[in-house]
Amino acid sequence: MVQEYQSPVRVYKYPFELVMAAYEKRFPTCPLIPVFLGSDIVSEYKSEDGAEHVLERRCKLDVDAPYLLKKIIGVEFVYFNQTNSLNRRERTLKISAYNESFSSRVGVEENCYYSVHPDNPDWTCFEQDAKLDIKSFFGFEAAVEKLAIKLYLQNIKKGKEVIQHYIDELINDGVTHIAPFPGAVSRPRTRSLLLENAPEGEDKTVLVPIASSAVDGTEAADATALQDCKLDDVYIQRFLGKLNPKEENQLIQLRKKLSMAHQGKMPNDAHLLRFLRARDFNLDKAYEMLCQSLAWRRHHHIDSILDTWKPPEHLLEYYCGGWHHHDKEGRPVYILRLGSMDVKGLLKAVGEDGFLKHVVSTNEEGLKRTETLTKETGQPISSWTCICDLEGLSMRHLWRPGIKALLHVIEMVECNYPETMGRLLIVRAPRIFGVLWTLVSPFIDENTRNKFLIYGGNDYQGPGGLTDYIDGDFIPDFLGGPSECSIREGRLVPKSLYRSLEFDGSEQSFGSDIYHTAHVSKGSPHEVLVSITESESVITWDFDVMKGDVTFTVFRHKRPREAMSSTSVNSLGSNASLNQSGVVAGVDAVVVEKPRHCLDGESVQGTHVSSIPGVYVLQWKFKTGLPSGQAHTRHNRAKVMYYHEVLASGDFRGSISSLESCHSGFSQLSVSTNTSSGGSQASSKVSR
Repeated sequence: MVQEYQSPVRVYKYPFELVMAAYEKRFPTCPLIPVFLGSDIVSEYKSEDGAEHVLERRCKLDVDAPYLLKKIIGVEFVYFNQTNSLNRRERTLKISAYNESFSSRVGVEENCYYSVHPDNPDWTCFEQDAKLDIKSFFGFEAAVEKLAIKLYLQNIKKGKEVIQHYIDELINDGVTHIAPFPGAVSRPRTRSLLLENAPEGEDKTVLVPIASSAVDGTEAADATALQDCKLDDVYIQRFLGKLNPKEENQLIQLRKKLSMAHQGKMPNDAHLLRFLRARDFNLDKAYEMLCQSLAWRRHHHIDSILDTWKPPEHLLEYYCGGWHHHDKEGRPVYILRLGSMDVKGLLKAVGEDGFLKHVVSTNEEGLKRTETLTKETGQPISSWTCICDLEGLSMRHLWRPGIKALLHVIEMVECNYPETMGRLLIVRAPRIFGVLWTLVSPFIDENTRNKFLIYGGNDYQGPGGLTDYIDGDFIPDFLGGPSECSIREGRLVPKSLYRSLEFDGSEQSFGSDIYHTAHVSKGSPHEVLVSITESESVITWDFDVMKGDVTFTVFRHKRPREAMSSTSVNSLGSNASLNQSGVVAGVDAVVVEKPRHCLDGESVQGTHVSSIPGVYVLQWKFKTGLPSGQAHTRHNRAKVMYYHEVLASGDFRGSISSLESCHSGFSQLSVSTNTSSGGSQASSKVSR
């Protein structure tokens, strides 16, 4: 397998001729590079006018290889052939090197280029790339590859230091200027390219090679030039931060690989770098993750979501989160008052799709804020800090549909916005948070988990608290600080705002909704059929009576084959009744959960452990008479919003349903609401 390496364009702010004089001082030996033991001139060519000088050297290296490996292969030194092609008229130097030792087993090719900076004729650009092809090496292929990579990266790091050392030596000796060759015409090997995605500013340009198809110095701005894009080190330092040579190479390789396959707008380099960091700079894994994310962005039109999607008014009114100043490292701060937020009410009001879109739009806004702050502060900012206030968090938050939605949010953010969380400060965490953390932490990337800081009670106010990370003037007022914060405490979402956003299959939809809506008419109940294949499986439900009164019953059908064939069902059930009048107790089915009268506005949660396999029926039946809370109007149809799920016995004993989520009364409006469902009681122990 051939491995390719490419370093950024390095810029020496000295004329080409002075850099060349410094380069020549490296030979025949260089004390600054101990592994370079010396070189012999093999051949030499000079043009009559002296403008061109081609020199071939045979270089001896003391490779820093393990002692055992040296003994096995029987060598102490390795030899490389190096050809330097200097053109003083065009002010360019090309250096090509390849290995003589073990060339039949290992192929190493390295190319270096010195040329004039395209924007400043008194500056010099340096580029470097290499290819490594290990065919066979006595069974030590992996060790040799690792060694070769190590040596190459060391060479990159040392190279610029060496040239700078000899430049300083020349200047100290009084050599500050060397006249160019008479009639010299600079021929830059690179061109300046304005980065479309970079913030506005003087450092917005990068250097890219002139395409090989260029003729007579004409710059061909074609796809090849863009595919071979090389970022200069000044740009990396300014907009991306300090990277080691390996990280720089992987970023360049990812950009090159993506540009060859990707059609459309290229992500900016900060975006690429996040995916590399998320995969520990493994190029193939980062590329796979990035391609999946780009496909997701295209499918859901993420690039335009801030312009095309507007959150519903009631989401903005009851959602307790927003941006608030910045931390001590210049990163934007996002505050989420999760403990007081009616998450269940919001999910039922805007649906999971609306909730996820709001999360996506928040992350997209965060990316824009980091770009703006990078420009304004003069330092690379690629992530944000989040303060999550859990004051008010209780068992009411721990109901299974909500946890599923939370896990979906975590998955979506981890896959598409990696390394955007610079730090998460969790404050006023109650004891119940340990249960929530046990449930969700296994689904959070380890690198992200390491950025979590958790404070219980008022611990966040003392040493090691928020003021270690956020300026005291920016601590929000609800946490005891002086900064007025517009993020309000949560309120209950009225059930009048509940609605079902059924999945329509459009490209902008993020998935089917958690809750479904059903209308229950007199004489035509609504039924959900659930196929149970294993005994002790647990049926869970969670529903709200939106209008009218209903009677809720759970049956086991006496004739499962007839039930399955008489209506369209699947493993998760159907919304169709077996017959127009519904299942009849004692005739079609056996009652396994006694009928329960559910009032208008009531929330009901419960579970049933199925003792034997079969077809079970969840039935909502219209309750005749005057609905509760209705003094004058008689309804002929009721409305329910429901969720149900089937869990294996082992999964249930360790799931959020086993926390008796029926005790959640967070979204109830009626004081008469009874949160117990009459279903089987569940264990309160939690384990993953």
